[in-house]
Amino acid sequence: MASYKVGYFVGSLSSTSINRELSKALIRLAPDDLEFTEIPIRDLPLYSPDHDTNYPPEGLALKEAISRSQAILFVTPEYNRSIPGALKNAIDWASRPWGQNSFDHVPAAVIGASIGDIRTALAQQSLRAVLSFCNTRQMTSPEAYIKFTPDLFPGNGQVTDKTTEDFLATYMQEFRDHIVRVLTVLPR
Repeated sequence: MASYKVGYFVGSLSSTSINRELSKALIRLAPDDLEFTEIPIRDLPLYSPDHDTNYPPEGLALKEAISRSQAILFVTPEYNRSIPGALKNAIDWASRPWGQNSFDHVPAAVIGASIGDIRTALAQQSLRAVLSFCNTRQMTSPEAYIKFTPDLFPGNGQVTDKTTEDFLATYMQEFRDHIVRVLTVLPR
């Protein structure tokens, strides 16, 4: 059976990130043929076009991690009705210099958790607009806006509510199917 290498971004830099906890649950519930590697964003300097002729090691490492991935999963919180600055910064590094966009034709999915009532709907809308410009091949359905509570996600990738767990497992199966469809037409 073929396996697929999935790089994933956790949009939060927080040591207590609820989206990191969501990512653990997604990995646990994913089909067995998906192999996950987190793509770190913490140490990236702020992007500037001044770096385009001489990328720093952190920017090169980011681009290399994406190139080793066959698909990308974005797990992001919502900050001020958009995506966190650290995640946007990482996307800017990966999509530059002009003409060297690491996200071009990459299968991608977006998901996020929040304690707020609108969850991560606006952050995901913002992220999808950025990824559209980067020419990713986005999974558009199912959408997944997760309401996070500590009792629902008690740790170590566990989910206590069967309905939520089943939904997340279905989401990851749909992502796997999306990856296969995209890579069939646009192999990496």
